[in-house]
Amino acid sequence: MQLSDLYKPLTAHPFERTAAYWEAAPCAALQPYIRCFWGTVQPIFVPETGVSDLVIPDTCCDVIFTVNHTDNTVDSAFCGTSDLSFSAYTYTQKPYLRSVFGIRFYAWSAVVFSEDTLRDSKNETSHADSHFSALRKALAPQLFDVPALSARIRLAEDFLLRHMHPERSSPLVGNAIYEMLAHRGNLRTETLSRTLHISRRQIERRFAEETGFSPKQLSNLIRYQSLWDGLLHRRFRSLPDAALELGYTDQAHLSREFKRFHTMTIRDALHYAAKDVAFLQDNPSLPP
Repeated sequence: MQLSDLYKPLTAHPFERTAAYWEAAPCAALQPYIRCFWGTVQPIFVPETGVSDLVIPDTCCDVIFTVNHTDNTVDSAFCGTSDLSFSAYTYTQKPYLRSVFGIRFYAWSAVVFSEDTLRDSKNETSHADSHFSALRKALAPQLFDVPALSARIRLAEDFLLRHMHPERSSPLVGNAIYEMLAHRGNLRTETLSRTLHISRRQIERRFAEETGFSPKQLSNLIRYQSLWDGLLHRRFRSLPDAALELGYTDQAHLSREFKRFHTMTIRDALHYAAKDVAFLQDNPSLPP
């Protein structure tokens, strides 16, 4: 079973599908490594305004291309896996035509495509060249002539399939991630070490190089994401049951940890996520 079959991390607005933001699954060969491709369906007109959006820890990192079709410029960025929520605020001083294209890697699989280790990449925001210069050089010049999301995905998949190096991801980290996902993040590093018959120090060193996180930090994020998924899809009978299933001390502990990562209460988070459901129901066939 692939790790991607066990786990689908979610954003703060997981039901959002608009012309300004659409997610699309990668081809089967890339699904173990890439959570999704995302971006604008076509270039959109951005008025003179400020836009704020909540970004929560989703155990993923992104390479993002932002194309200004009015000024004929393209910016690229690498956003490392984060354990912090923040508001992504965009302010434009003049209206322009813009498109965005993003590639969202799982925290443990980005190393398969990066040009160096991901040590110290936690919460990093930098130019895409810091880890993905070949990807940036291959895709950025073509984005002006290929504005549709579906066509950009085909370009990216072609490049990634030709430049993937699975040997950069150690079986140790893969096995450890499998145990974490199977236990929904409710797994202590000491238990993981005994299960895999590997020293704690060795596990932590490999995790730092391949994900930028310690096993404990990543387990906490996986547990939070498992809670978020369960809340959204009503997999728990009650919050006390959720606390018991996921290894929180009690409901109060669960609520504190959720708010620490999400910056809002469970009730407010569910309300925030639900605002996009009506659009999906009214526009089920918006093309990717």
